[in-house]
Amino acid sequence: MINRKSAATTRIKGFGLTMFSDDELNEIHWATLEVLEKTGIKVYDQEARNYYKDAGCHVDDESMLVKTPGYILEDGIRRAPHKLALYGREEKNNIVLEGKKVHFCNFGEGVAIVDPYSGEIRETLEKDLINLAKFCDYLDEFDLVLRMVAPHDVHPSLHPIVSMEACLNNTTKPFILGGVLEHHVPYIHKMGCAAAGGKDALRERPLFGVNCCPTSPLQITKDTARSLISMAKLNIPLNSLSMAMAGATSPVTLAGALICHNAEVLASILLCQTVSPGTPVIYGSSTTIMDLKTTVAPVGCPEFAMLNGAVAALAQYYKLPSWVAGG
Repeated sequence: MINRKSAATTRIKGFGLTMFSDDELNEIHWATLEVLEKTGIKVYDQEARNYYKDAGCHVDDESMLVKTPGYILEDGIRRAPHKLALYGREEKNNIVLEGKKVHFCNFGEGVAIVDPYSGEIRETLEKDLINLAKFCDYLDEFDLVLRMVAPHDVHPSLHPIVSMEACLNNTTKPFILGGVLEHHVPYIHKMGCAAAGGKDALRERPLFGVNCCPTSPLQITKDTARSLISMAKLNIPLNSLSMAMAGATSPVTLAGALICHNAEVLASILLCQTVSPGTPVIYGSSTTIMDLKTTVAPVGCPEFAMLNGAVAALAQYYKLPSWVAGG
């Protein structure tokens, strides 16, 4: 007897959650292609627009709009690595982001803390950054460390550099930085090289990655573009992280917010791959809704979980490592 496989079916072995069918993921992708080709994304940096132009995108320097044909976007996605290994200062803490493997990290970046000794709420300081790096290093539940808090006793222009030092010296796990601008990049790269054992060693065994956020709706600011370009040239892993808010900076419908989010992240990834093909990237999200009554961004609402579950499914669809907020 010949046992033929069934066509166009999805098999589920055991309990699981399948948010979208393959056809629905295709529809989200096609809608995203339409947005990027017909509406476009506003890119505020001239060098970044030149990279898009070189890739074959339609660029209007006066309006700063970049419109990307679908085949160019898909080619850029294919250049991105399908997995990302991040290395700890100890071998036992190495992790691999790919497929459906799940790792956990802390949330960030906090700006206030309940003092553990006085019980008072106060601004976070460099000592808190150091202590929390040690705390996250100790917890087996965390595989990766996100810069924890902002050191308010340090000038804001130095925050990423101080965070880099605190993480290198106080956790043996790989970590993620945020708020990195172009002028920070040479310093954090030099520090990473010193810890890893040189430029080639850091490229082969990256100790850290960096969050780099497009701005909703459908914008890449000058600062973001400059930092993204400078890090892609050095092969620093980049987490392209959209923070769209349904009902505020993106369409109020979850489907519309998801497509807006997808367009922003994929446009950023295309820029990375145009600057330096093969740059390690993560498809990221902290997208949520705006509470229309209080105008806050709730990170414990059901829509937040739905959107970030959808983002994980999209990352798997594109065969990219993903990073989503858990609330």
